[in-house]
Amino acid sequence: MPKDIGNPSYKCDICKKPFSENSNLTKHRRIHTGEKPFQCDICGKSFSQNGNLTKHKRIHTGEKPYRCDICGKSFCGSSELTIHHRIHTGEKPYHCDICGKSFSVSSALISHQHIHTGEKPYQCDDCGKSFSRFHYLTSHKHIHTGEKPYHCDICGKSFSQCSDLTKHKRVHTGDKPYHCNVCGRSFAQCSGLTKHKLTHTGEKPHHCDVCGKSFTRNTSLTSHKRIHTGEKPYHCDFCGKSFSRFNYLASHKFTHTGEKPYQCDICGKSFPVRWNLATHKRIHTGEKPYQCNICGKSFPASSNLTTHKRVHSGEKPYQCDICGKSFSVRSSLTTHVRIHTGEKPYQCDICGKSFSENIHLTIHKRIHVREEAYQCDICGKSFSQSSHVTKHKRIHTGEKPYRCDICGKSFAGSGDLTTHKRIHTGDKPYQCDICGKSFPQRGTLTIHIRIHTGEKPYKCDICRKTFSQSSNLKIHKRVHTGEKPFCCDICGKSFIQSNDLTKHKRVHTG
Repeated sequence: MPKDIGNPSYKCDICKKPFSENSNLTKHRRIHTGEKPFQCDICGKSFSQNGNLTKHKRIHTGEKPYRCDICGKSFCGSSELTIHHRIHTGEKPYHCDICGKSFSVSSALISHQHIHTGEKPYQCDDCGKSFSRFHYLTSHKHIHTGEKPYHCDICGKSFSQCSDLTKHKRVHTGDKPYHCNVCGRSFAQCSGLTKHKLTHTGEKPHHCDVCGKSFTRNTSLTSHKRIHTGEKPYHCDFCGKSFSRFNYLASHKFTHTGEKPYQCDICGKSFPVRWNLATHKRIHTGEKPYQCNICGKSFPASSNLTTHKRVHSGEKPYQCDICGKSFSVRSSLTTHVRIHTGEKPYQCDICGKSFSENIHLTIHKRIHVREEAYQCDICGKSFSQSSHVTKHKRIHTGEKPYRCDICGKSFAGSGDLTTHKRIHTGDKPYQCDICGKSFPQRGTLTIHIRIHTGEKPYKCDICRKTFSQSSNLKIHKRVHTGEKPFCCDICGKSFIQSNDLTKHKRVHTG
């Protein structure tokens, strides 16, 4: 129903719109003339209507006279309170006549309709880029001017948009005003809630036209497509390194500055980015909000769930462009490529030894400090890694959970199974770059290379004799200790090495 304007005595001579009062016509004409006669005496900003100036001044005074009687939140203007009420009532009175989608505010409907029409009426006069909403253009212009007019009064950080300042302040206040009506979880940003709700519905409306993979968010699809195109549009202005995602660049920059502004209030550990802190805190709370809808396993981070799902799907999207081997996670590909390049970027600051992976350096450093943090609760033996004590305990339990699907043989460790399978496949991925000989295990290659280099890093602390392998040193030490652990079950004679016992038993068997 059109609004009743009474007797339309006054008509705009530009657009012919009728008005019942001359004052309303006067206000309307300012749309065409651009006149803004009402100026703020604090900041100088001008407005076309006195009511808008009154509302604006409340930004400076902090006055919020309109209060929600449901949640207590206050607002500068009555129209903002009216819109806010719709959060509680769920009212969405503005409907799109093309797709039927509803909105709580008319401006959101107008912007939405531009999706159907493709209209972008607001154009930047600096670069020509067009936008569907005026405030998108206003925010965009700050890129050209570098202006960041919105300042946090707690930490002093500045922002180009008021909405970004509002979101930022929630870091300090801990405010999470957006609540999921399914599970009750709260979020600091509306976009976080919108994304989260898709975990309940399973909806993934954004599809990759290259591989068909679907995503809950359009931004995730955009980032994903860069896997296919190889595009890395975000460049570090310190070292020139490029990244496919802005958050990867943001994290990387902290390696140059060393800055870690986000601190855990429980243990004091600091992080360069906020989402690392959020994930870390789940160690203390035990929260694992991301659940696999196939097996039910839960994870503290969404990235962990994404990686885990590839166990079920068998997807390995990261391929080595040298040998063609594929991996389920990017970090595994990065580590693998170092086999080809020989790169070892992690160096021990005590002895200078280098490693291809940071975890190997961490383990190595325990040699210098003699740190053995993980102890077997059955025999008391200590280990430098938790995975080693887990594997060790299987000696006591006899457990061999990793089974070869070709011959049925079982193993205590997954690495042992991987190595064993190479007997069936003939795969020897570790090649000596001196003589070209290949080996099924990296450790065997390391030992082999010592034939060429003459290196014997294992020294007897009694007689100072050196060996190329730790196992040979262990056998040698029995000469000094007199230990003979291999005993014949027929005659009782003992031997230093197992192969000596094997030879001896032939005396009895003929």
